[in-house]
Amino acid sequence: MLEIVNLRKTFFHGTPNEKKALQGVNLRLEEGDFVTVIGSNGSGKSTLMNCIAGVFPPDEGQIKINDVDVTKMSEFVRARYIGRVFQDPMKGTAGDMQVEENLAMASRRGQPLSLRWSADASRKETFTQLLKELDLGLENRLTTRIGTLSGGQRQAITLLMATLVKPQILLLDEHTAALDPKTAEKVLMLTKKRVEEGKLTTLMITHNMRDALRFGNRLIMMHEGRVVVDVEGEKKKNLTVQSLLQMFERASGSEFSDPEALLTTPAK
Repeated sequence: MLEIVNLRKTFFHGTPNEKKALQGVNLRLEEGDFVTVIGSNGSGKSTLMNCIAGVFPPDEGQIKINDVDVTKMSEFVRARYIGRVFQDPMKGTAGDMQVEENLAMASRRGQPLSLRWSADASRKETFTQLLKELDLGLENRLTTRIGTLSGGQRQAITLLMATLVKPQILLLDEHTAALDPKTAEKVLMLTKKRVEEGKLTTLMITHNMRDALRFGNRLIMMHEGRVVVDVEGEKKKNLTVQSLLQMFERASGSEFSDPEALLTTPAK
């Protein structure tokens, strides 16, 4: 469960470049919610995710993960609660280490630091099986240096690493935006499988409105640092891109002459 209360964040406060990125965001995710997040450039989506992850400290407000107040926790401390996949496939893995070494590190998330290595025979067998399920030909490449893999392969492994130990919240920050359409679709289907099988509480930012409608049980849209649309269940299932755009126009007071703009513009 994730609870966000009155979250505010301003960058460059008191300067000509002042940007109110979050303006009193309130959001609650129940256990197992899969929420897609969409919005135009500068709407506050990535700032919200970075505040949850601990990259940016909020100016005001509170963040709780399963009733634990993490608002003032450092990023590395709250990482025990969070799994995250970034937009850049290079960010989620250690490129100079082997595939099995990356997986071994991920398998120890939340455990005390130790000199004991985790890639024993039984764990290696587990890693092999998990990689086989990715259907990317990686099950026989445990000793391959991960930096030699393609972006799609690395992103799939990052997703696996983020969910290897069940996170209390999974953050997906436009994690298919840097991939070609075919690879992006494969990673999205892997995402759906991992989230559903693990019943993971998930927040997924996407710049593609169709993906926002296809995945998850709930959708929120942000505009100027606020949540302006929040739909779930059957209401979400019945939405179309056009009806979602109309909801956004009513909520934000903005009108889009080009509806496809929100489908293709990567938003931060």
